[in-house]
Amino acid sequence: MNIHKVLKTVACAAFGALLAGCQVGGATVSDREGYFTWVDEQGRVRYSPIAEEPSATRGVSDDPAEGEEKPQAKPSADEFNATNYPDAEGLRRKGYVREGDKQPYFTWQDAEGNVRSTPYQPDTRTDEEKGFVAPPVNITPASVYLASDRPLAADPVAGYDPDAFAILGIAQGNGSYLERFAGTCCQTLESESHERWQEGREFGVHLTENSPVHEFLSGESPYQLIALPYGERPEGRVMRLRSFVNNGIFVPSVVFLNNEFAPVRLVTDLVSKFEPENWHRRGYLEARIPVLRVKEERWVLIFTREKDLEGQTVVETRRGPRKIPHVTTGEFGLSMIEAQ
Repeated sequence: MNIHKVLKTVACAAFGALLAGCQVGGATVSDREGYFTWVDEQGRVRYSPIAEEPSATRGVSDDPAEGEEKPQAKPSADEFNATNYPDAEGLRRKGYVREGDKQPYFTWQDAEGNVRSTPYQPDTRTDEEKGFVAPPVNITPASVYLASDRPLAADPVAGYDPDAFAILGIAQGNGSYLERFAGTCCQTLESESHERWQEGREFGVHLTENSPVHEFLSGESPYQLIALPYGERPEGRVMRLRSFVNNGIFVPSVVFLNNEFAPVRLVTDLVSKFEPENWHRRGYLEARIPVLRVKEERWVLIFTREKDLEGQTVVETRRGPRKIPHVTTGEFGLSMIEAQ
């Protein structure tokens, strides 16, 4: 046989075997079951065989030998239980990428035309956290008394004696609390040293030992009058009142007066938020009180109560609890903010 024909036959056989490796059973690799197609970071199409999951029990009977306990199946890593259940807030901060998962990525093309992939950390902050939307203004919880409030009439109980208060020398309360408060305030207040409201910024108010003093229904207290801007006020505005710490702290109550200095609204028992001091300012109590669209409210009166002077504010610090006494003098910061 001719040696050239033999070599030609061997070459054809080798080329046929090579084609058989690229096409299995008459189909391409991508069409064969057990393979998946994917694109790498360079944009090239690749084929990878799908690995079969190893069976730990292959060839082993499910029935344990006599006297032996059946082994307990271990929970899968993807199975959530009371021990490994993810915290929703913690998962949100991580961009909903669980432990062991790959970071999400985006694909882009560089200046040379190469397709590249870059991992990134998802930004899951809310619009408020990003600063796109202002957070809502929280109103300070407080006791509010209005001029329109009227006490409910109650039926007398059995054995009621209408003369009992007079016999015991007790003054019987008539009307609402604000009406009784108005009996001791506020037409006689000194208004010459009042402050005017300053729009567009925070301004300071001081209560000192030389401030005027008045005997209110809640006890004797120094006070400060502030004239509100004249005319109709827009909706959704909140007065921010900050009482700063200075050898103690002044715990404020606020009453709104009309042109005749008659109380229209009383705000007391303020559950103020305490902000500790830092390197550029003192600590303070902050209260936020809504400003109503009421033309009758022309003045703001700041004072304190005897029951507040008897207490103290306790705050937690790095060195432990700190007691701040309540005093009759203080410095305030007043401003107007827009409620959302």
